[in-house]
Amino acid sequence: MNEFNYTVKDFKSENEVRWCPGCGDYAIMNAIQRVMAEMGIAHKDFAVISGIGCSSRFPYYMSTYGFHTIHGRATAVASGVRCANPDLNVWVITGDGDSMAIGGNHFIHLVRRNINLNVIIFNNKIYGLTKGQYSPTTEKGFKSKTSPFGTIEEPFNPGQLVIGAGGTFFARSIDGNIKLSQEVFGEAALHEGTSIVEVLQNCMIYNHGVHDLITDPAYRAERQLMLKQGEPMRFGEDNRKGIVLEKGKLKVVTVGENGITPEDILVHDASDPDPSIHLALIRMHLPEFPVALGVIRKVAAPTYDREMKEQILRIQENRKIKNMDDLLRSGNTWEVKDNGFSNGREK
Repeated sequence: MNEFNYTVKDFKSENEVRWCPGCGDYAIMNAIQRVMAEMGIAHKDFAVISGIGCSSRFPYYMSTYGFHTIHGRATAVASGVRCANPDLNVWVITGDGDSMAIGGNHFIHLVRRNINLNVIIFNNKIYGLTKGQYSPTTEKGFKSKTSPFGTIEEPFNPGQLVIGAGGTFFARSIDGNIKLSQEVFGEAALHEGTSIVEVLQNCMIYNHGVHDLITDPAYRAERQLMLKQGEPMRFGEDNRKGIVLEKGKLKVVTVGENGITPEDILVHDASDPDPSIHLALIRMHLPEFPVALGVIRKVAAPTYDREMKEQILRIQENRKIKNMDDLLRSGNTWEVKDNGFSNGREK
């Protein structure tokens, strides 16, 4: 895949990385840099766009084109970058607050349009850069500087939002699992359309341990469902547990109990156009279910940027005026000269 022998070092800038020691952002950046190196694309052909937040310092640490934009607008700017420069490989780096709150409207319309770019959501369920306010993904009841008695809001589930907006690609990973992150980032990069990857990320300072119930080695086998295309949805110690569909709903079962056989376990199909099972997988949460990880949805659909380009070419074929330069030079034109105005003859 990497015929040009690019390495991670080719995608690292010389700027000092200023995240807190132990921050999950380091692992996410490492995984993205590895994927970019493996893609065999020169660093000048990448663009990294971010909004505002801890994660949004990302462009400074990448040896690529980059744009550190304003709060919530990364997806809007990235949409323009991709449409104007279709040869660029565009990555959006955003947090749960940046993407789900002030940037929520831009986010859903990016997904709806299916513009061919990649969005990585660093979800630590808190506003870290502004020092600990609750975000749209913060769990109900959580006490923070802006919710001293506990939040009274139900949190957003980014994956549900993607499905609701007609998304074609959604995956979920964990910051500390670099191997899994590389796999899903690689799949996202290859997908034609808007690829959304939610990374469950730990904030050491303001929400430390937020994902421990999922990531703790002592019980992660029972609480993580690693999805693989075309493979049964098995999990738990020795893969004894699995997911079945019963009366239209997902259910956890144990193979070998109550007549359950391996053939009863659902087989994952991320390419199914019907989002019903994908949505059900995205909504699974503790303690009733394990948390689904990996590529959950990946379906083919036309992309906005390709459709836009093809439409422009079709229109240009049948028109004398093909671009703005042609328009400005059409009709009566005048050229300003030192000795007066001219439209082709001296005045």
